[in-house]
Amino acid sequence: MPPSAPFSPPPQPAEGGNPFADPLPPLWLYFSFRGRISRATFWRHGVLWLLLITLLFNGLLGIVGLNAEEADGLTNLLLLWPALAISVKRWHDRNRSAWWVLVNLIPLVGWLWVLIENGLLRGTPGDNDYGPPPTV
Repeated sequence: MPPSAPFSPPPQPAEGGNPFADPLPPLWLYFSFRGRISRATFWRHGVLWLLLITLLFNGLLGIVGLNAEEADGLTNLLLLWPALAISVKRWHDRNRSAWWVLVNLIPLVGWLWVLIENGLLRGTPGDNDYGPPPTV
């Protein structure tokens, strides 16, 4: 297995494969900016898991003795890359460049725009500029 394999997009599943096997390698999902993910994966990993990890980190850092602002800052810094990686892959599913992540910088409107585009709208059907459609 080549060293870059964990960061490669997941292979397309074969017919009759195990439906319960996790086809998304965590290293690819949270650290690579290549490929596409579905809306369900965005909600599950980009919203739910990152929110739970944020709550856990903030709680643990509070126990260690950091104040709330320091804990928030450190948690945001630690989760910045995984959040960007998931968002970029979701923009890719909409056949848009990774630069669209910068829409988040527009106060209030940007956050709402990202939520609608990435969380509610369907990705492009079939292959697009960023690869084959997500299978999960």
